Amino acid sequence: MKKYNRLHIIRELLLTHKIKQQEQLLELLHEKGIHVTQATLSRDLSTLRVSRISHPGTGYIYTLPDQMPGKAESLYTEDFPVESILDIRFSGNLGVLKTMPSFAPTVGLMLDKLNLEEVTGTVAGDDTVLIILNENTSREEFIHSLLERIPRLRERI
Repeated sequence: MKKYNRLHIIRELLLTHKIKQQEQLLELLHEKGIHVTQATLSRDLSTLRVSRISHPGTGYIYTLPDQMPGKAESLYTEDFPVESILDIRFSGNLGVLKTMPSFAPTVGLMLDKLNLEEVTGTVAGDDTVLIILNENTSREEFIHSLLERIPRLRERI
């Protein structure tokens, strides 16, 4: 099974079950015919940015960033890999953001998770993120909105 599919299933399980321990998640995965090691599961949970939060009556459970009201966006702004950004250039309503090699997928995902109203979507390669701005959004409006969310980017773009 491809990692993407496994991550999707783990995400579904976390959304539908109150999982307290990795062993419980491993068991649910085994029931679905997915056999991974605990080390692989730990890496998958890290990739999904899963955390443990206190849940009344249950103790601590695993949760996804978007399940934490008011906290998800701060996770993406605080952990945004500012040092990986090299340059941004624009052509019409398209922005081309250059990153260090292998950082573009992470940067693209984090930009998507910020839900900037100026952005229609992103497409990420290895070291380039294509940012598609809404039709009537200027690059200045996009930059201003981005810097409001991630002020540390000011020195990079």
